[in-house]
Amino acid sequence: MTPDRARGTALVLAASVFSASSGPLAKQAMAAGLTPQQVVSVRISLAALLFLAGLAVVKPRLLRIRLADWRVLLGFGLFGVAGVQAMYFIAVARVPVGIAMLLEFTAPVLVALWVRFVRGTVLPAKAWAGTALALLGLAMVAQVWEGLRLDAIGLLAGVGAAVCAACYFLIGEHALTTRHPLTMATYGMLVGAVAVAVVLTPPWALPGEILAKETPIGPVWTLLAGIAVFSTVIAYTFGMSALRHLPSNVVSVLSLAEPVIATAAAWALLNEQLSVIQIIGGLTLLGGAFLVQRASQPPVGHQVHPATDDMASVRPAS
Repeated sequence: MTPDRARGTALVLAASVFSASSGPLAKQAMAAGLTPQQVVSVRISLAALLFLAGLAVVKPRLLRIRLADWRVLLGFGLFGVAGVQAMYFIAVARVPVGIAMLLEFTAPVLVALWVRFVRGTVLPAKAWAGTALALLGLAMVAQVWEGLRLDAIGLLAGVGAAVCAACYFLIGEHALTTRHPLTMATYGMLVGAVAVAVVLTPPWALPGEILAKETPIGPVWTLLAGIAVFSTVIAYTFGMSALRHLPSNVVSVLSLAEPVIATAAAWALLNEQLSVIQIIGGLTLLGGAFLVQRASQPPVGHQVHPATDDMASVRPAS
């Protein structure tokens, strides 16, 4: 498939919109009595079943994998799916949410450093400036200065979430050179579901009385179904597909739009207040993401070839 930057950008933003919908839905489910660990366990497990059933019916050939594929699939599922969730919730339990969010979303910096120093790809100065600007905007949206406290385990968990998120982008980009996005998403979710069930909590341990409880949006079970379908299955499908059109460093920065969208959704659906600083931070973040996206475009008249142009499709060194 020939990389298409416009399509890749649209896919990343669509993935961010769907993924951000998990915030308001999960918040209502947790207000009804579920723990964050229970919500994420159901989210990943139900998404894995939906991916598996969907492919079995529509495109069963995409379920066929080689024995050699399991190393990549295990890495993607353990780090890119389960690791991000587990590390983030450990961080949230010990440091303010804003700090945990900021730490996790430093992943674009880790991706950029990997691309520059491991792959040896020279990134434009505009890409570094845009990444820094986007992170500054994120810090303003998350208001990391409120209730700031230091906790070594919490900070390490936040950094771990960032490392796992970087693995999602890098492993995903590498694997998609030979594998279909739906194959990666399906097996990644299956591996992640098993890991989360073992480390956090199994999805079958949910109390039935809470699942039937009503919330302002609807019964808890419908919220969990929405998180699995919209915030996970659709979001991951779009996100993985985007890595076929844009390099991982660009996708990781564009994905920073998610917390801005989530904050806006909380304001619109849950009547949460937005400060002037948060609004300015959101605009700053989007401006930085736009700068990185522009930096990935070749000069006018330059013919992009997906196999040779680093900024068109950065691949791991062989």
